[in-house]
Amino acid sequence: MRLLMLGGTEFVGRAVVEAALGRGWDVTVFHRGRHEAPPGARSLLGDRTAPGGLSALADDPGEWDVVVDTWSAAPSAVRDTARLLRGRAGRYVYVSSCSVYAWAPPAGYGEDAPVVEGASADAEQTDYARDKRGGELAVLDAFGADRSVLVRSGLILGPYENIGRLPWWLGRTARGGPVLAPGPRELPLQYVDVRDLAEWVVLAAERGLSGPYNLVSPQGHATMGALLAACARVTGGTAQLRWTEPGVILEAGIEPWTELPVWVPPGSDLHDALHSADVSRAVGAGLVCRPVEETVADTWRWLQDAGGVAPQRPDRPRSGLDPEVEAKVLASGAGACSTHPGCT
Repeated sequence: MRLLMLGGTEFVGRAVVEAALGRGWDVTVFHRGRHEAPPGARSLLGDRTAPGGLSALADDPGEWDVVVDTWSAAPSAVRDTARLLRGRAGRYVYVSSCSVYAWAPPAGYGEDAPVVEGASADAEQTDYARDKRGGELAVLDAFGADRSVLVRSGLILGPYENIGRLPWWLGRTARGGPVLAPGPRELPLQYVDVRDLAEWVVLAAERGLSGPYNLVSPQGHATMGALLAACARVTGGTAQLRWTEPGVILEAGIEPWTELPVWVPPGSDLHDALHSADVSRAVGAGLVCRPVEETVADTWRWLQDAGGVAPQRPDRPRSGLDPEVEAKVLASGAGACSTHPGCT
């Protein structure tokens, strides 16, 4: 198989490249040159946002079985690339997002749920949901429904994460001491290890799949308790998880998802949107998710190898809770989780 990866040097794209190389594929990476492509891949340099930025790709004589694209800014960049490649590639896999569904999607929503309105393949950058939906429309316009795969991912974790969610929790538990742990401990989570996403993408290409797929783990594959316990364990075991009622956290003005990454309160629209998608279609098409303990341990190992500091995408806000705010909530004594026996 011949893969053209658009990007491919940082997080999701890098995992796809490594998965394809691991299967013996011939891989070309089109990227800006800010980071090295994984060893074994051929590089083409260009910037999709610059005038003439696709010239290296246009001038290259290559043809590919599949193109994989993770673009999340202006849909017009996806449009231009997809149009350029529609006669030179067999299939186009676009890593989209569950954010394309109209707010607020009901718990258990599938791929047939309504999508956001106002998106266009010709648009410049607007907001994340419409940008991703516009990218989908651009791919469908150029490749048609039968040669397009829309990977509607949710929360993505794992080695090389450049968003800062799991790295923040690992850094926090590594510091030890009392840790504000947002409850309930048994809160079900949905996420996908970046390597499992990548393996599914290359499998989808090999099998000639098409259409949209919600791509995260089945709901409850892990819990907030299992995630944080794994973080505390791999970072040395000196962190003391203080499980705290959701109401206490919200009353303190702490923002779910951003200040306490991954976590959103149960029963909220946000929890239904982020942690309750129907993923039966992707599971039926071969999605396999590794244990949360493996994701956490491998991410910690990578983070240590990187000197303890994770890369941060400049177009994404930093995650994490101010230590002073955490200490204040813990010191108030209001953090004890009284409704879940065994919480400490």
